[in-house]
Amino acid sequence: MKIICIGRNYVAHASELGNEVPAEPLIFMKPPSAILNSNKPLYYPDFTKSIHHEVELVLKISKNGRHIQPEFADTYYESIGLGIDFTARDLQQKCKEKGHPWEIAKGWDGSAPLSDAFIPVSEIGDPKSIHFDLQCNGQTVQKGDSALMIHSFNQIICYVSRFFKLQKGDYIFTGTPEGVGPVKKGDVLTGHLEGRKMLTCEIR
Repeated sequence: MKIICIGRNYVAHASELGNEVPAEPLIFMKPPSAILNSNKPLYYPDFTKSIHHEVELVLKISKNGRHIQPEFADTYYESIGLGIDFTARDLQQKCKEKGHPWEIAKGWDGSAPLSDAFIPVSEIGDPKSIHFDLQCNGQTVQKGDSALMIHSFNQIICYVSRFFKLQKGDYIFTGTPEGVGPVKKGDVLTGHLEGRKMLTCEIR
């Protein structure tokens, strides 16, 4: 099982961090140990002082494929979930300054809370405009609409499958909208997809 993540996939998010908008999907990966499911808490690790939340729509790959063509891309996922790409922003900045990979800032254990439930695409009113949000202590901090993605689900699948064989059970985190920000011990995050509560994560 692979966890494939897409960075800077919303213009407003790229802008808020002062990053260029990528012409092609920006790919990074997390190891399986990053998954945090069943609404388990995140224990704040001691190697960072700046964890940011990044809520994202997540595709669950339903069959194997490589070099997938655009006309078939939407047959490779049947349901959509919600996840959080926790980022150790201070470590990421150090990595960026040195030109190093991001793994220690993005892929640490528990850095990818994931909803247990995935909603079938057939149950979503408009699969091209999926609304989702993240609340911190009851206050909305991020709101997203998949219609604003730079690279669509299908474009992501086609691009990623050029480099990595997609396998049934893989997850693709499709990028975060604007509003990312720090979390602290005691915070409780809740994520919603089309108004449905999908996940909860307490910071301890």
